[in-house]
Amino acid sequence: MSIATVAALLRERHYDCLTLDEPVPLSQVPTPALLLDRNAFERNLRKMGDHLESKGKGVRPHSKTHKCPLIARAQLDHGAIGVCAAKVSEALVLCQAGIDRVLITSPVTTTEKANLVAELADAAPDLMIVLDSELGVVQLEAALAGHERALKVLIDLDPRMGRTGVREQEDVVHLADRIAESDRLRLMGVQHYAGHVMHIEGHAARREASLKHWQRASEIITLLQQRGFEIEVVTGGGTGTYDIDCDVGCVTDMQVGSYVFMDQEYLNIGSATGPVYNDFETSLTVLTTAISQPASGAITVDAGTKGFASETVAPTCIDVAGSKFVFAGDEHGIVVLRDGSQQPLLGEKLQFVTPHCDPTVNLYDHYWVHQDGVVTELWPVTARGCSW
Repeated sequence: MSIATVAALLRERHYDCLTLDEPVPLSQVPTPALLLDRNAFERNLRKMGDHLESKGKGVRPHSKTHKCPLIARAQLDHGAIGVCAAKVSEALVLCQAGIDRVLITSPVTTTEKANLVAELADAAPDLMIVLDSELGVVQLEAALAGHERALKVLIDLDPRMGRTGVREQEDVVHLADRIAESDRLRLMGVQHYAGHVMHIEGHAARREASLKHWQRASEIITLLQQRGFEIEVVTGGGTGTYDIDCDVGCVTDMQVGSYVFMDQEYLNIGSATGPVYNDFETSLTVLTTAISQPASGAITVDAGTKGFASETVAPTCIDVAGSKFVFAGDEHGIVVLRDGSQQPLLGEKLQFVTPHCDPTVNLYDHYWVHQDGVVTELWPVTARGCSW
């Protein structure tokens, strides 16, 4: 099956909000279910937007967190200058929903993906993509042959993560020169995303690491400017460093993502004011049901590795303080109770903070959007599974 065929299937996905005929109390929601607290979600949008606006920085939130065009639209309505997509397929879903200010934050090196990027750019003139190799330049030039306008591109800088990007200064300059030779590409600036810094525990340690990486990026940007390149966009940073990177002069906008939801991994890193990162509210949870109790002191819920995505951290039960969650396979999890804590009842609904919000969202078809304990809408996770 070709990418064109798969892309056609993506265009047929459900994009719109489903308003329920009758509101559904959380106690009647079938589980496991992905819940979104609309009030907390909107407060997070406003807080991030207000903070970065006060610093003179733009918000360019990452849709890989939510994979939902409705949420991307809400972010734009709250002042975002655009949104990010990790992959071409995510960008397709966003563009199909009428969101045209999209930055694709991963490079492409194949003909099929380059052709789709060129197609998207025709409909979305503000589409941008990062580049980190001459092969990427060649593929995009070939795909754009015969198209009306040049594609906006950024050079992806490697903050010594070793994942993507250009690391050495001379290589960055060489790539910029190569892009400048092309009449199909227009260099707009650079991307600098130090993902390995976002979850450093302790605000002071995180600040030191982030600013060190930005110092090196600033030197590269200055070099490009000295060579005559106009750098309009310097994008990067994230939820873990939003209050650090906003003070870096060269930064134009920030690729914050998890701030809309928050998760246990972020709660653990600490903030500028204490050991818990509580700058933003937890708006995303997973609702489960207690379904069995083979032994005293623990109770089994109906969500396991198919309900929570986690590399190292377990979900945290909001409703049973001091409990510990243990994965018990694909479909089940065990809530181990603290001595003396009240035993949940079979059939009772329990909410959990997600371990890692991005991949957990990718496990579900829709958000159950609730206010004051009642669900009124379902928002589709339209870009679920868009990993190419």
